[in-house]
Amino acid sequence: MNGYRCIACADTQTADFADFLCPACGGNLEITYNYAEITKNVAQGLDDGNDIFRFAPFLPVAKLDTPFPLRVGATPLYAAPRLGESLGLRNLYLKDDTLNPSASIKDRASAVALQRAIDVGAKTVAVASTGNAGSSTACLAAGLGMRAVIFVPESAPQAKLAQSLAYGATVLAVRGNYDDAFDLCLAASVEFGWFNRSTGYNPFTREGKKTCAYEIWEALNGWVPDRVVVPAGDGNILSGMWKGWCDLQAVGLIDHVPKIDCAQSAASAAISHTVRRIRDNGDTEPDWSSVRVDEVTATTLADSISVNRPRDGLAAVKAIVQSGGEAIAVADEEILAAIPEIARSSGIFAEPAAAAPWAAVQQMVRDEKINANELIVCLVSGSGLKDVGNAQACSGTPLIIDPSIEAVREKLT
Repeated sequence: MNGYRCIACADTQTADFADFLCPACGGNLEITYNYAEITKNVAQGLDDGNDIFRFAPFLPVAKLDTPFPLRVGATPLYAAPRLGESLGLRNLYLKDDTLNPSASIKDRASAVALQRAIDVGAKTVAVASTGNAGSSTACLAAGLGMRAVIFVPESAPQAKLAQSLAYGATVLAVRGNYDDAFDLCLAASVEFGWFNRSTGYNPFTREGKKTCAYEIWEALNGWVPDRVVVPAGDGNILSGMWKGWCDLQAVGLIDHVPKIDCAQSAASAAISHTVRRIRDNGDTEPDWSSVRVDEVTATTLADSISVNRPRDGLAAVKAIVQSGGEAIAVADEEILAAIPEIARSSGIFAEPAAAAPWAAVQQMVRDEKINANELIVCLVSGSGLKDVGNAQACSGTPLIIDPSIEAVREKLT
């Protein structure tokens, strides 16, 4: 790490800069690196290990003196031939990040952000969340012995709240939406001196999520997918995925990057709307300092991507445009239908937001935007156990029978 650069105005700051937003324009920052030095370190081989910290040369945290207390990352990339065949796709893969400690990709962000908090001497970490970032922060804070304060909208799913509470976090359910929780978390962190891990504000979260790209690249034995399809709410997972592939190209491990496709609910599609507006204007590389990301009134059932104002929206829009990816918005009904489709053809149980990439792939096939021979990776970002209600609504209910063989025969024949 050698400093920060504003995603909007490109103003730079040195590594000892103590804030998380650009002092020139208030935009989000991205962490910059000395890639020549990373190239030297990578040439000597990556560290042994089975978590994201084996990618230490690419990460902006101090070298760990002891192993991280929980295994974050090292999740499988599964070939999904039966799921792909349903659309005539020959090379479909699913990156299963449901196997992280709190069952979502958010653990990658929390691991790097909380390690950064330790590096700067913080004792309390706060986060605003629709659910997954909160339960992730609570989980890893418990493993590290840190205090966690979680701000969620009052409507957050009970399963995710139960996770956070079980881990011992202080959970504050805000009467309002995610944006209200975000603003209150920011104000409280300033007031009480807490380390704010909130996505789309803290640039270290993006650095954790980018490790997903490294693992996909390794699992494919150095091949680069044609496209990676990512669910997007505030946009941080998507911008992180793009950053990871750009890192690999910058150090010479790959010679090209994949398209990064955005999967959103049509009921929470601020990023997709913005990309379409840019392309409708014929801009291939707009003046990013002048781009304003749309705001919407989100009503989607996919709580993890239900966002009015995407806090990392500009970085996500930039990633989609620069990678040549698609911005796809699908109906909630299609997202919910994708849950049992994925489960029954691959054995992976996805929450609604995590099923959105498959629904987006279906839309891209209908729109003839995908070639059948493309190597496609869908990111499954969170477990279906986090939202059992919606999963059951689209998967059916048990058959109630009497305790007899005759009853079984009647139902099955």
